[in-house]
Amino acid sequence: MSGKKPIFLLIHLLIRFLFQHADSKFHDQEQAVLLRLKQHWQNPLSLEHWTPSNTSHCTWPEVVCTNNYITQLILDNKNISGTIPPFLSHLKNLTFLNFYNNNIVGKIPVALYNLSKLEILDLSQNYIVGTIPDGIDRLDLLSCLKLDANNLSGDIPAAIGLLPELRTLQLNDNQFNGTFPPEIGNLSKLEELTMAHNGFSSSRLPSNFTQLKKLKKLLIAGANLIGEIPQMIGEMVALEHLDLSSNELTGNIPGSLFMLMNLRLLYLYRNKLSGEIPQVVEALNLTFVDLSQNNLTGTIPVDFGKLDKLSGLNLFYNQLSGEIPESIGRLPALKIFSMFSNNLSGSIPPDLGRYSALKTFEVPSNRLTGNLPEYLCHGGSLIGVVAFDNKLGGELPKSLENCSSLLTVRISNNAFFGNIPVGLWTASNLQQLMINDNSFTGELPNEVSTSLLLLEMSNNRFSGSITIEGNSWRNLVVFNASNNLFTGTVPLELTTLRNLTVLLLDKNQLNGALPSDIMSWKSLTILNLSQNQLSGQIPEKFGFLPGLVKLDLSDNQFSGKIPPQLGSLRLTFLNLSSNHLMGQIPTEYENVAYATSFLNNPGLCTRRSSVYLKVCNSRPQKPSKTSTQFLALILSSLIAAFLFASLFAFITIRVHRKINHILDPEWKFIHFHMLNFTESDIFSGLKERNLIGSGGSGKVYRVAANGFGSVAVKRISNHRNSDQKLEKEFLAEIEILGTLRHLNIVKLLCCISNDNSKLLVYEYMENQSLDQWLHSEKKAKRKAANYGDEDTCLAKWAWRHMQEEKPIVDVLDEEIKEPCCVDEMGDVFKLGVFCTSILPSERPNMKEILQILLGRNPRWVCGRKNMRNAEHASSPLLNSSKSERLAEIDGSLASNNG
Repeated sequence: MSGKKPIFLLIHLLIRFLFQHADSKFHDQEQAVLLRLKQHWQNPLSLEHWTPSNTSHCTWPEVVCTNNYITQLILDNKNISGTIPPFLSHLKNLTFLNFYNNNIVGKIPVALYNLSKLEILDLSQNYIVGTIPDGIDRLDLLSCLKLDANNLSGDIPAAIGLLPELRTLQLNDNQFNGTFPPEIGNLSKLEELTMAHNGFSSSRLPSNFTQLKKLKKLLIAGANLIGEIPQMIGEMVALEHLDLSSNELTGNIPGSLFMLMNLRLLYLYRNKLSGEIPQVVEALNLTFVDLSQNNLTGTIPVDFGKLDKLSGLNLFYNQLSGEIPESIGRLPALKIFSMFSNNLSGSIPPDLGRYSALKTFEVPSNRLTGNLPEYLCHGGSLIGVVAFDNKLGGELPKSLENCSSLLTVRISNNAFFGNIPVGLWTASNLQQLMINDNSFTGELPNEVSTSLLLLEMSNNRFSGSITIEGNSWRNLVVFNASNNLFTGTVPLELTTLRNLTVLLLDKNQLNGALPSDIMSWKSLTILNLSQNQLSGQIPEKFGFLPGLVKLDLSDNQFSGKIPPQLGSLRLTFLNLSSNHLMGQIPTEYENVAYATSFLNNPGLCTRRSSVYLKVCNSRPQKPSKTSTQFLALILSSLIAAFLFASLFAFITIRVHRKINHILDPEWKFIHFHMLNFTESDIFSGLKERNLIGSGGSGKVYRVAANGFGSVAVKRISNHRNSDQKLEKEFLAEIEILGTLRHLNIVKLLCCISNDNSKLLVYEYMENQSLDQWLHSEKKAKRKAANYGDEDTCLAKWAWRHMQEEKPIVDVLDEEIKEPCCVDEMGDVFKLGVFCTSILPSERPNMKEILQILLGRNPRWVCGRKNMRNAEHASSPLLNSSKSERLAEIDGSLASNNG
């Protein structure tokens, strides 16, 4: 036996040598795959240390080896561009593959399914396209699959339901446009499922999803869900985070939902849910509840007062009624409290803010009464008091004057009275103070917060003079003090505010002359000093304000001539009526758009004939008896001719109507320019052969107008019994549009309307549409560089780009992207996003747009910047952090005038 030992030892050594040789060979092959991978991606700088000179690739920071085999390849945030090559599957021992946040393009290669030992696959935050390939169930050890934030489309394959070890499935923020399979409900170990923000075909939430007993996180927001929330959702006992927001869900909120003891975050906002909020609440671990933007009725559950961990409660834009439970005011963790636009009544809980560091307080547009709570800023974190459009009254809480965190106070249209606390005027961070439409008294302080951008205090009972000292007012953008009791003169210091764009001091008791020297009003766009007792001459310097578009000095005692320099302004509105002005009006204003701008100034005249003004240098002569008889003869002849012409026209029109059945006896004709065509010219051209476009609001025709060339006629149809108020608003807006004059705005010539339809007549532009100019080349060549997905709405794509917090620089056109202008281009991109908000009330007006472009708009500073789901386009007034509200929307009501 002893002779056999050397033989066995030799065989053992030989086998060990052969295995070591095989291991060494496989080790070299794995390194070769890595080097080939680096070359495939064109040698990115982040992988420059991948060189064959190193002793072992297992020492590279992106590589983890087990028993000398590569088991983990961690390549997140490496700025890698290119596709995933099929030869990657040669690393057969991989258990963890991470390509998170790179520039990976192309499709998911089926060869990845050969990695049979793979447990974690993370391809999220890339530009991968196509569908999830069939056969994914071959990865039967997979526990984590992250494909979110790519451009994947099609259906989610049912084979995903055959991955028995799957615990995390992230598919959100793609372009899936098919269905998601109910087989997902078979994944018994699943703990996280996110499919939010996809374009799935309308689907119900599968009832078997309630079988996912271990599921902690379910996010299917913005995914075209319809139907009701399954009543069995209460069986998902492990659920901690539920987000079904921004869908089309209907029906009631299941009572079992508020019985889930582990539930922390509940987001059901922006659906069509109805009925009452369940009154029994045992989900005591809730930290954020957002049920806003639904059709919920009834009262706020008293049981919400038991949620000691609740930091945010959003119930805005519903139809809730009754009182706010007092117990909510005593919640120790409450930071966000948004109840606006409901039918709530009664008083606000008096302890609100007393026991928690309240940050957001929003209750506008309700029927609340009583005072503001005394302790709102007790925690020192309050950024806004927003309570406009209620029935609140009394004096403001004294505690507000020590609130250094305060950014916004909006309490307009209530019944508050008394003086504004001195410390509130000078609160160090205050940016918006909107206290108009109350009964406040007192005087304007000499100093205000240096952060103050917007001050609206109209329709109160403030008195005294307007005095400005120091430079504390220097950043003010909007100053509205209309309809108060201010006296004295307009101070010269007011003209030093270089950021001021809107100044409204009308309906006061101001007197004396205006400052002759205007220091820094280069940004001023609107100036209204009407209905005061101002006198003297209109300063010539007004003619050198380049941004001024609206000027109202009416109902004062101004005298002298109108400075000819005013003619150089591009005013859309001018009113100098009811003064003591004299002389000729500037020739630029001798047209119908300014016909009522100079009324009740007996000394004014015009070179052109006008209904309202006399002709300059015209001297009436005493008529002789002969000339009187001659004039009478002419007048009689004219009257006869007029009656004959009227009769002929009446008969012609009646015949024309009977033949064409087009004209309506109630047509209104409003013209904004001198025209040499009539309504008949327009009506005769409304034929199908002249149709050049159509849309949701009506049809557009190209019509040959007599002596004017072609015009574009947009026909907008409406119901006969249209609301009279809306009709008046439409006509008022049309008149405003008719006065606009700009090289880049097509001219509105006239409006023809009746109860059934409206015709808008524009100049015809021969050079196609803006869309064709911008995108015709792209459509021809069919070029994610910088134009988004051609199959989706550009505005929605832009919202999502900002919501995902992707760099705006990535979407800028390379042909015009200059390094020195990238920040400004980014601001314009953001502005475009806000201008295309779904709700028109969310969009900034032209005045605000101008100030945003100039970087001086308070709303741009105060809100609307948290873009985590901002495509919802309606949201609370004030910002909150993402840690407080993962899917929070922000900043909309701040755009509405309180």
